[in-house]
Amino acid sequence: MKKRRTKIVATLGPASSSPESIEQLLLAGLDVARLNFSHGTADEHRQRVRMLREISARLGSHIAIMGDLQGPKIRIARFRDVQVILHRGQAFTLSNTHPANDGDEHIVGIDYPSLVRDCHPGDELLLDDGRVVLEVESVEEHAVHTRVIVGGPLSNNKGINRRGGGISAPSLTDKDRDDIRLAAELEVDYVAVSFPRYGRDIEQARRLVREAGSPAWIIAKIERAEAVADDAALDALIQASDGVMVARGDLGVEVGDARLVGIQKRIIQHARHQNKLVITATQMMESMIASPLPTRAEVSDVANAVLDYTDAVMLSGETASGKYPVEAVAAMARIAQGAEQEPMTTQSHHRVGLSFSRCDETIALASMYAANHFQGVKAIVSLTETGNTPLIMSRIRSGIPIFCFTPHPTTQRRAAMFRGVYSIPFDPTLYEPAAVSTEAIARLKASGVVQRGDWVILTKGDSYHSTGGTNTLKILTVD
Repeated sequence: MKKRRTKIVATLGPASSSPESIEQLLLAGLDVARLNFSHGTADEHRQRVRMLREISARLGSHIAIMGDLQGPKIRIARFRDVQVILHRGQAFTLSNTHPANDGDEHIVGIDYPSLVRDCHPGDELLLDDGRVVLEVESVEEHAVHTRVIVGGPLSNNKGINRRGGGISAPSLTDKDRDDIRLAAELEVDYVAVSFPRYGRDIEQARRLVREAGSPAWIIAKIERAEAVADDAALDALIQASDGVMVARGDLGVEVGDARLVGIQKRIIQHARHQNKLVITATQMMESMIASPLPTRAEVSDVANAVLDYTDAVMLSGETASGKYPVEAVAAMARIAQGAEQEPMTTQSHHRVGLSFSRCDETIALASMYAANHFQGVKAIVSLTETGNTPLIMSRIRSGIPIFCFTPHPTTQRRAAMFRGVYSIPFDPTLYEPAAVSTEAIARLKASGVVQRGDWVILTKGDSYHSTGGTNTLKILTVD
């Protein structure tokens, strides 16, 4: 069977923090390890990264690490008895001044004082990912008075969303700034920013990441209604980032479940059009927290994202705290490979009829057009510094593997997120210029990827030390 093209992001947590479990996850198909900075201590994250790097080096795997920032905590405080039951039609108050540990069935404190400024009569507030719905009746200086529309159990520290968005909390908190410094120390490859509303939120995060000394790429988590209010808002966030995550938990609560799937497809399409990464996340195989097999609906959900050409699909609680973390990764890998057998995953109309703005972009897209139309091409090789050229290549639907040949470990790991791209350590400066192409193909042949008579497309730049310098395309035959 061909290599799986869709990449798998899995969250490390209590259920996946031993050397044995991490190794099993890698063998099952893990490509990117997610560190959820909302949970766990700095030392726990350090230990997980150390084990992951040691094990991946022993297995010869190029595994990327993504640090996921917590973002603003828009939550209720705590109840006197841990949990209350709210009934439809009853009054319920959210208060800035109520004691944090003394909530009851009538009133609870809130950890986000600005909620009183963000709410107006008639607004709907959704608690605990929409399981409880409140309608705002009136707002005072320190309290929001509501009536329960959808009741049920409500426990400590559950999140608050406003239907349609409009929560004004800043994207980056003091904890996020501390976690950015931790991410730089751990040399993570990606930093995911929670709840950004505007491109400037991502630009601020990028500045802080660079000031911390990290070259990590920035992922914008699309989870606020404002971010998908129109194409201009979405495109501004995408353009400011290196990639986006369809964070369907909070996004689904804010826009409503009826609109979520269509918005997911729009985000994937817009990200790929701008040559950016896209991850589809949240509750993809939620039942596997407690079950060794996914439901048919979950199989369909993962396959649908694969057919939409997402770069990666992501597991959260399934691998962080579930009973079957390895089985969840294996199932996701199996489903992705099955969906990739459909012909539509290799047929592309990406940017047909549009002009290109950069030389490396032109070479990358021309390479894919040639590969998809010239019979006998078995592999595409990109000699690259940063990974930008194979990233652009991977925006085109194709069944032909793309190999990222680079001497830089950072780029080797980064490419683990790119759909259909596989890293091979290769330093072109070790060879005479005329011998570089021959040596690269020899590396593929030794790996069993190609054989005598196959064709290979190779791209490179005149200089191996400059970014964006890819200006050469070769079509070569394997001797």
